Amino acid sequence: MLNNFSKSVVGEPADSLTQILRGLRLDGVEYNRCDMRSPWAVAFPAQDAARFHFVTAAACWLKAGQDWHRLDAGDAVLLPRGSAHVMASDPDVEPVEIGGMTRQLLSNETYLVSAASPPGGVEPGQPTHRLFCGSMRFNLDPLHPLMAMMPEVMRTEDLAQSETAVPALLAAMQHEIALDRIGASGILTRLADVLAGLIIRAWVECGCSDAGGWIAAVRCPKIGKVLAAIHTNPERDWSVDELAAIMGASRSSFADKFVRTVGESPAKYVARVNMLQARKLIADEGLRLSVVANRLGYESEASFSRAFKRVIGHPPSSARAIE
Repeated sequence: MLNNFSKSVVGEPADSLTQILRGLRLDGVEYNRCDMRSPWAVAFPAQDAARFHFVTAAACWLKAGQDWHRLDAGDAVLLPRGSAHVMASDPDVEPVEIGGMTRQLLSNETYLVSAASPPGGVEPGQPTHRLFCGSMRFNLDPLHPLMAMMPEVMRTEDLAQSETAVPALLAAMQHEIALDRIGASGILTRLADVLAGLIIRAWVECGCSDAGGWIAAVRCPKIGKVLAAIHTNPERDWSVDELAAIMGASRSSFADKFVRTVGESPAKYVARVNMLQARKLIADEGLRLSVVANRLGYESEASFSRAFKRVIGHPPSSARAIE
């Protein structure tokens, strides 16, 4: 488990983006060590959790969307939104679903995944490729602006230069897999959690430094303070006057700058953050609708339900099933 990794992004005083990221958590929920024999191809369906892959022996290929990406031994990738993708020894191999492969429990939350080689493959018992794959969960709602801005695929090769700890972590993971000692699976899961967190941090600090939209708004000295306040206290029903005071501007000038920078009114933005928090309270913490409505300051469960459906697109009663 990697908790609050963003606390170390910069020294105090923290900028607005760092303040928002301080509550970000990324927890590994399941890992697979995949021993494969060429030719092979595995299809991973879309899922809510992020996907992580670490290639430990021999180059292979990743298809995300329409494009194929070559991954060499020692490369790692993170798919933050868990998009559907294919891993393969060669792009021409017909993929099989990961769910149809043989799984053997190695340790807590870690499995050995294997499959028979198709006709034409090498002799059984001689793996040509080894992957370490994982599923991870963010504590952010999938509709959070930061999640929406992340690319479909984040590679260590693209970010290692800005995050000097990445090569060392990759080397440590390769060492653990090569030795195959007792407890290696547990150590690998922890290393993978940290590595995924570093990938995201490097992207935030460098990969998205020139991005527009929400990232640019957060980095704006004046509006950034307002967004940080909203995301630090997502259950509060912020008024325009309160937010204008944080920025140190009049109500009208604040509202005008907020719309020009963020792209929507302060009231709309606050309502969206409120409802993303509400969905988290319902889905992850299992709170009753009446309790959530009261925490967010609604006079009745009915008025809360109407607001939730208007912002999220479905009634709050279905949040548990969707999550």
